[in-house]
Amino acid sequence: MKELFPAKQVMGFVASLVLTLIALLVVFTDMSYTAGMTILLVTAFIQATLQLVVFMHAGETEDGWAIYSNILFGIVIVVLSVLGTLLILLWDM
Repeated sequence: MKELFPAKQVMGFVASLVLTLIALLVVFTDMSYTAGMTILLVTAFIQATLQLVVFMHAGETEDGWAIYSNILFGIVIVVLSVLGTLLILLWDM
């Protein structure tokens, strides 16, 4: 029966709840802007990684390198798109 209990998913869910509560505490407490944004960014990246590995099973396939390289490629495309948009629309270049 122990092998049927999804302990990894339950621990991932609890960790996601804790990270969400930390983000809510940042919003509802009186923190400086830089400290609040730093905590929010760190918890967001941790939670995204947790979701990817635990719930989308990215690390459980034989072709793990291809999955992670595709994610990295997607992140690079997003960063370039955002910077290009800022360059054109805000910085008038």
